[in-house]
Amino acid sequence: MKYDFIVVGHGLAGAILSYTLRKRGHQVLVIDEPRASGASRVAAGLLNPIAGKRFAKTWLADTFIPAADAFYNELEARFEQQLFVHKPIYKIFSSIGEQNTWMAKSGGGEWGDYILATHTQSINQPGIDDPNGGIMIGRGGNLQVALMLDLLEQELTGKGLLLPERFEIDKLQLTEGGVKYKEQEAKQLIFCEGFQVIHNPYFRWLPIQPTKGEVLEVQTQNFDPECIYNKAVYVVPVGGSRFKVGATYDWRQPDEEPSATGQQELSERFSQIASQQFQVVHHWAGIRPAVRDRKPLLGTHPQYPQLAVFNGMGSKGVLMAPYLAQHFSDVLEGKAEVVADVHICRYLSLYYDYIK
Repeated sequence: MKYDFIVVGHGLAGAILSYTLRKRGHQVLVIDEPRASGASRVAAGLLNPIAGKRFAKTWLADTFIPAADAFYNELEARFEQQLFVHKPIYKIFSSIGEQNTWMAKSGGGEWGDYILATHTQSINQPGIDDPNGGIMIGRGGNLQVALMLDLLEQELTGKGLLLPERFEIDKLQLTEGGVKYKEQEAKQLIFCEGFQVIHNPYFRWLPIQPTKGEVLEVQTQNFDPECIYNKAVYVVPVGGSRFKVGATYDWRQPDEEPSATGQQELSERFSQIASQQFQVVHHWAGIRPAVRDRKPLLGTHPQYPQLAVFNGMGSKGVLMAPYLAQHFSDVLEGKAEVVADVHICRYLSLYYDYIK
């Protein structure tokens, strides 16, 4: 059968892009090997508009957040299930110095409704250790990523548009009219493989750094389920007095095996937020596709225009992917050029070194 696009990978990026293309009327085939340990399924799906210890507004937050809200609202209406849980994020100051850093930056007018309140003292929430206070962040929350992926996979399967198998790149043929993979043909093939792109002979020159992230699910009591907590790690309510705690960042040993070191690190950091006892219920690990400059990687291959890549969202996929999927769909339809900040051409020197 002839398709407009073949999408390889159905993690967060591939799922959102393939849905966006299908919604525009394109025939899309998705190829994905089912893997319970994929980074998208492990993640808590956090969307946080304020990043890091420097209290910087997340890159292009004013653009990405409205697009993300509209996209997840649309999916919720389509499947009649809640997928995105809007919750304030309480970012706890780790020291008076961190509080002072925020107070020096907070006088600007760029924060809008991203900051709901600033607390210079503890909010006196039972079980929460916040002697220096913190900031309450709005416009955030968490996506139930695994549920969204399951619903979209069921839809693809019902329409006969999903091949649940490992993509064998040696079976890919480039043709004058596009690509052929086994018995399937398409005008273009888009790789949304996450960190697996490092094994892809067409795109392994891209500066993807596989980064292991570990996540715990813990059970405890006396937490406010209306709030997400953040202090070195996030604590996301998932129901039934259970919370996801994460995540670690390890680029030295990028495997998908939960480690004792990771569990100890997350447990210690959770104890810096919560003063009560807890039990570890689950422990997962996944590998994120991190990029050198922390910007996504979008574009068509420098030599083979029938091949494209949509990758490198790292830990920000829930925030970035809906808008970038719309943008890249415009590019694939010939209506736009990839914006410079995310275009793979910014690393063309690596490609030329690769093909020498």
